[in-house]
Amino acid sequence: MTRDGTLGVAVIGTGRMGSDHVRRIDEVISDARVAAVVDIDGERAKAAARRVDGCAAYTDAAAAMADDGVDAVLIASPGPAHEAALLEAFARDLPVLCEKPLTPDAASALRVVRAEARLGHRRAQVGFMRRYDARFRQLKAVLDAGVLGRPLMLHCVHRNVATGPGFTSTMTISDSVVHEIDATRWLLGQEIIAVTVLRPTPSAVAPEGLSDPQLVLFETAGGAVVDVEIFVNCGFGYQVRCEAVGEHGTARAGDDDGLYVNAAGRWGGEIPQDYVVRFADAYDREVQAWVDATRRGEVTGPSAWDGYAAAAVCEAGVCAQATGERTTVTLAPRPALYGG
Repeated sequence: MTRDGTLGVAVIGTGRMGSDHVRRIDEVISDARVAAVVDIDGERAKAAARRVDGCAAYTDAAAAMADDGVDAVLIASPGPAHEAALLEAFARDLPVLCEKPLTPDAASALRVVRAEARLGHRRAQVGFMRRYDARFRQLKAVLDAGVLGRPLMLHCVHRNVATGPGFTSTMTISDSVVHEIDATRWLLGQEIIAVTVLRPTPSAVAPEGLSDPQLVLFETAGGAVVDVEIFVNCGFGYQVRCEAVGEHGTARAGDDDGLYVNAAGRWGGEIPQDYVVRFADAYDREVQAWVDATRRGEVTGPSAWDGYAAAAVCEAGVCAQATGERTTVTLAPRPALYGG
């Protein structure tokens, strides 16, 4: 699969996330190189390619995948373009790391799942990077070891400095809370069966028409309850925390643990201002793990099924948001490829 032991990666999408992955593969990750970049804006693709020796620029994902130097694909384009790129990669039997969402809705995500199942082997990993964050991995280890006994509740916080133009109330679920959806399923090893959304009076600084903050409640198949405070215009920083409450104790991940300074009669530290800074190490670990597994001929990490399940929960969440009522989650039968 690899040439000279180095994995040639085509990065599809050269926006903020894609550009960061190009930098990461070129400067941080070992045993991989950026062989090609793709963007519908040809000039932007060429600009990204110029920063990497030997990198080709394309405006068409299929053409990039046909490049002899490409062994694997990293998809960082907008969500609506993911399905076509994933199916093209499957047709060429190329390993894929796809940034969330797998696709923007459950129906298209299920099509991807079924297409991969027809291959008979996994090819896709979904970019739920919290699974690679050191603090969340510690929390997962504590839960798996049974230190807390049976998990009863998760208390989650997800705060963002501010939203950009065009951010809508439904995007608080599909773009933000989707991470808590995957974290819940991963930490507890349980599917989410119902969603309720409570919407207090919006903050005075929330953009017109945006319901912010919100409280999202999950119920799981194992009887656990999860609450998520989502506050996307908190104004002061980017914070993500999760506290697990079990029968015998509690454990919390995500507390600020950077440098604290005592000087001039004050103490304090710095709050990250966005996810790229807060989860920089997690992104590095995620991409390195994907590269390592791909070079071994394996696919690990969050699966296409995980991406589909998250999309299905998001759809239930958006419905609950609109109606104010508890909404059940409907999942298709899980293909055997994913342990069904």
